[in-house]
Amino acid sequence: MRIPLMKHVSWYLIIAMFIIGIAPKADAGIAPSEIIVMSQVDRTADLGKIQKVLEMKMVRERLEKLGFAQDEIQSKLSSLSDQQMHNLALQIDDIKAGGDGLGIVIALLVIVILVVLLIQLTGHRVVVTK
Repeated sequence: MRIPLMKHVSWYLIIAMFIIGIAPKADAGIAPSEIIVMSQVDRTADLGKIQKVLEMKMVRERLEKLGFAQDEIQSKLSSLSDQQMHNLALQIDDIKAGGDGLGIVIALLVIVILVVLLIQLTGHRVVVTK
C-alpha cells in the first residue's frame, strides 16, 4: 500500500530540515553606552559577582593548577579598572557551565519521532532478530 504524495512530503521535510539547520542563531541585547559613568555601587556588585565565581571549587582548583595563588588573584582584581571589572562580570554572565544539552536531546527526539512516523505511514515493519 503506497500513500499518495509521500515523495513530495519527504522532499518537503528534507528541505525544511536543511533550512532550519542553516539558520544562524541570533542573540539580541542592549548595547551599553560609553557615556554612562559607572558608580561605586556597580563596582561593588561586579566585584561580588566575580568573587562568587572565584569561590567555586572547580574554578579555584583550575586557577591553582595554573599556578595562581589567592593573594595574586586578589591583587590582580584590585588593579582592574571599573570598566575592566564590569566587562569581566558581563563575560561571567555569558558563560554556560556544562553547555546546553537540551537542544541536542530535543533534536534527537524529533528525528526519532519522524523516522517512526515515516515507517508507520509506509506500512513497513521492523523486526529485530538475533
